[in-house]
Amino acid sequence: MKIKLEKQHYQWGLTVFLVIICCFIVFFMLLRADSVGQGISKLGDAIEPLVYGAIMAYLLCPIYNFVVSRSYSLINKGKYKFKHDLTISKIIGTIVSTAILLIAIAGVLWMIIPGLIDSIGKVIEILPSAMTTFTNWVDIKFANLPVAKDYLDQISSNITDYAIDFATNTILPNSGNVAAAISGTVFGAIGFFFNFVIGIIVCVYVLNIKDTLAAQAKKIIVAHFKEKTAEEILEGAEYTNKTFGGFISGKIIDSIIIGILCFIIMSIFGWEYSLLISCIIGITNIIPFFGPFIGAIPSALLLLMVNPMHCLYFIILIIALQQFDGNILGPKILGDSTGLGSFWVLFAVLVGGGLFGFVGMVVSIPVFAVIYAYCARALNRRLAKRGFSTNTLDYKVDKYRTRKPRQKRSRPVLKDDVINGYVKDEVTEMTDEEIKQAENDGHTIMEATLVEFHDQEQK
Repeated sequence: MKIKLEKQHYQWGLTVFLVIICCFIVFFMLLRADSVGQGISKLGDAIEPLVYGAIMAYLLCPIYNFVVSRSYSLINKGKYKFKHDLTISKIIGTIVSTAILLIAIAGVLWMIIPGLIDSIGKVIEILPSAMTTFTNWVDIKFANLPVAKDYLDQISSNITDYAIDFATNTILPNSGNVAAAISGTVFGAIGFFFNFVIGIIVCVYVLNIKDTLAAQAKKIIVAHFKEKTAEEILEGAEYTNKTFGGFISGKIIDSIIIGILCFIIMSIFGWEYSLLISCIIGITNIIPFFGPFIGAIPSALLLLMVNPMHCLYFIILIIALQQFDGNILGPKILGDSTGLGSFWVLFAVLVGGGLFGFVGMVVSIPVFAVIYAYCARALNRRLAKRGFSTNTLDYKVDKYRTRKPRQKRSRPVLKDDVINGYVKDEVTEMTDEEIKQAENDGHTIMEATLVEFHDQEQK
C-alpha cells in the first residue's frame, strides 16, 4: 500500500525536526555556558561600532530628514533643475547632522572636563581646612559631651588606621595589579574612542541608506507572512518607532531646557560650579524618575564643600525645577507618548536599571510601553472575540464612593383569582354577627371582606 504524503505532513515533519535541533542547541549552550558567554562577549565587541553607529543615526534621523527635505525644496525651487538634486540634498543633510553631533559632543566635554578638573583641584585644596573646621566644630559642640567626643575621635582614628593599613598591605603589594588595571582602563578608553570614530562612519552610511534598509525589511516581511500578519507587523514597527522616537527626542529636549534653566539661575545668584553642575543636572535628567536625584546628590556635595548655604539653596532649586518639569514642561513636550501610569514608569525604570544599568534606565520606559501596548491589544482582541467589554472601567469596583441604591419594597401584585378565593373563604367563615355588623356600617359582605384583606396585607 502506497502512502501519500500531503503538504501538511511535510510541515509537521519540518516542525519536529526544527524543535529537535533547537533542543540540541539549548542543551549545548547550557553544557558549554562559559564558552558561549565568551563567544557572545566577542560578538558584542565586534558589533559595538555598529551599535554606536545605529544609535547615533537613530538620534540624528529627525535632523537629517528635516535638512534633506528643506534642501531638496530649495534646490528645486528655481527654474533650473539639477540632475542629482536628491544626492546633493542627502550630502547636505549628512554634513549638517554630523556637524551637530560633533559640536554637541565637543560642547559637553568642554563644559564638563575643565570644570571637573577645577573642582577636583579646589576640593583637594580646601579639604584640609574643611576637615580642620569640622574638627573644631565638633570640639565646640561636644565639649559638654566627653563620651560622644571620645567616640567620634575613635571613629576618626579608626578611619585613619584603616587608610594606612589599606595603602600599606593592599595597594603597595598589589602595585602590579593596580598598574595592570590602570593600563587596562587606558586601553579600554582608547578602544572606546576607536569604536566611537568607526561608529560615526557607520552612522553616515546608515543615514543615507536607511530608506533602502527599511524597504528591504518590508520586502522580507511581506514575502514570509500572510497579508494580514504583515500589516500588523508593519503597524507594530511604526508604533514602536513613534514611541521610541517621541520619547527619546522629547526627553533630550526637556533635559536641555532644564540644564539651561539651572545654569541661568545659578549664574544669577553667583553660585560656584554653575556650568559643571548644570551639565550634570541636564545629562542625568534624561533618566526618568531617578535622574534628578542622581545628578543632585554629587552636585549638592560639591557645593557643600564650598558653601553650605549654597548647598541648601541648590536643593530647593532642584526641587522647584523638578516640580516645574514634572507638572508643566514634561507634559507639554512629551505629552502622552508612552501611555503608562506612574507605577509602571517606576517599575520599568527599576527593572531596566537593574538589568542594563544607565542605558536600561533610559530606554526602559519606551520598551515597556511597547510591550504593554501589545499585551493590551492582544487582551482586548480576546475579550472582543468572546463578546466582553474592552473598557477597563467596566471591570472596576469602587468600594469607597459607590453606594448601592435602596430598593423600595413594593406590595406583591395578586391576581384576581387569589383575591376571589380569599373573599370566598372569608364569606363562608363569617358569622351572623359579623354580617349584621357590616350591614350596620353600610358595607356589603364583599366590601367588608376586601377591607379586611387590605388591612392584613398592610400588616
